[in-house]
Amino acid sequence: MANTKSAERRARSSQRKHLRNRSVKSRLRKLEKQYLVLLSASNKDAAAKAFRDVSSALDKAAKAGVLHKSTASRKKSRLALRLNAVK
Repeated sequence: MANTKSAERRARSSQRKHLRNRSVKSRLRKLEKQYLVLLSASNKDAAAKAFRDVSSALDKAAKAGVLHKSTASRKKSRLALRLNAVK
C-alpha cells in the first residue's frame, strides 16, 4: 500500500498504463494471428493487407511506448520475410 500522496497517484497512473498496455498487446497478438492464418492459407493479397494493418499497429505501439521501437522493427521484418516467402 502506498504511504504518500505521490505514491498513491503513481499507483493509479501505473494501473491505467497497465490496462492500456494490456489491451494494445492483446490487439497486436490478434492482428498477428489473423495475418499468420492468411499466410498459411497462401492468400497473398489478403495477407499483404493484413501485414499493413499489423505493421501500422506495431508502429503505433512503439510510438506509445508499449513496445520498444527495435522490438516493433524486428517483428515487422520477420513478418515481411514470411510474406515474401509466399508464392
